[in-house]
Amino acid sequence: MSQEKNNPAGNPAIKPFVISRAFDVPRERMWKAWTERDELMQWFGPKGFKMTTAKLDFRPGGTFHYCLRSPDRKEMWGKFVYREIAAPERIVLVNSFSDEAGGITRHPMSPTWPREMLSTFTLAQQGGKTTVNIEWIPLNPTDEERKTFDGAHDGMKQGWTGTMDQLAEYLAKETEGH
Repeated sequence: MSQEKNNPAGNPAIKPFVISRAFDVPRERMWKAWTERDELMQWFGPKGFKMTTAKLDFRPGGTFHYCLRSPDRKEMWGKFVYREIAAPERIVLVNSFSDEAGGITRHPMSPTWPREMLSTFTLAQQGGKTTVNIEWIPLNPTDEERKTFDGAHDGMKQGWTGTMDQLAEYLAKETEGH
């Protein structure tokens, strides 16, 4: 569906990474979890990481600049630049690793990781459930970056599964608290 749109070069050699998960919350609630700073700070990031800093300007052309701290206290900065926002169903952005000032940097553990990823997040509601679909594709990758991306789908699945687990736990705590 969106592979052609998210693959601006039309390069069939780039296989997008796609992951989906259904949650027992209405779409409007899920939208809030993805679009509000205080919400993102509670759950976003790999399992075991804590978001310590976040600045959000949620609009096309705006950014989300954040810092995640690992269990061994290492900091990892990231940045989203929002391209398209269609509330409450779709967000298209470019994400990258960054430095504290917001400049694009290489992946701290993978020097051949693509510098920028075109990311599409869609929220589809069916009944009282919302399915989150995430599609990632490297933006203007070198051949080496494309190969690194293509070989990392299992790791991306593991990472995003952990992030989605944290989102599910956060939403469940909220439901239990009411």
